[in-house]
Amino acid sequence: MPPKTPLKSSAGVLNSQPVDVNPIEPIAAPVSRSARRVRRVFLFGTLGIFLFAMFWLAASDNPFAQGIQEAVGWKHDQAILDTPFTVSAHAFRYYKFALPQGSMHVAIVGQFSSAADLSHGSKSSENSIEVYVLSESAFTVWQNGYGASTVYESGRVEKGSIESDLPDGSGIYYLVFNNKFSSSTPKHVDASVLLRYKNWLPESLRRAKDHFWNWIGV
Repeated sequence: MPPKTPLKSSAGVLNSQPVDVNPIEPIAAPVSRSARRVRRVFLFGTLGIFLFAMFWLAASDNPFAQGIQEAVGWKHDQAILDTPFTVSAHAFRYYKFALPQGSMHVAIVGQFSSAADLSHGSKSSENSIEVYVLSESAFTVWQNGYGASTVYESGRVEKGSIESDLPDGSGIYYLVFNNKFSSSTPKHVDASVLLRYKNWLPESLRRAKDHFWNWIGV
């Protein structure tokens, strides 16, 4: 058998270059401490700007911020009362409501009207009612027959509008329809009253704010 002829390339040169089956990968240069510090400052700065922007959008009275709040559902109204009812003679009726924690720029607004409830046999034409908005502590004092400071007080009227700002923060309040002054005439009341949030910090942002302050140790 004749000896095998070595393989040649197309140029006639023997293809005898060795093949490295385990090529050595280039080693990446280590990131310097100063580069890591710059990157960390950039990330913290970006996070801070983002959180500041979110808090500003949630708490600002700026028309642009108010528009964003309404678009994403942060700005809303909460119904307190929207059903007709009767207040007995020499009695009162109340509706208890709470402000969410962290609420800001909240107002109570609405309308009401009162008329003698003749279905109970009353022949009086006396139609007036008294309406109050009281804090929890003031309601306790008023309920015991003493004078108390009010958030809103209508006086003795047949109809009226409620529009009063409430303190920022959380709290319990009472919307009171008083007919204690009438000894024999129950009153039929039509009322529509709600909490109007000019702006409100959502629960998710309050949690994010608390986590952020705890994270940085404040």
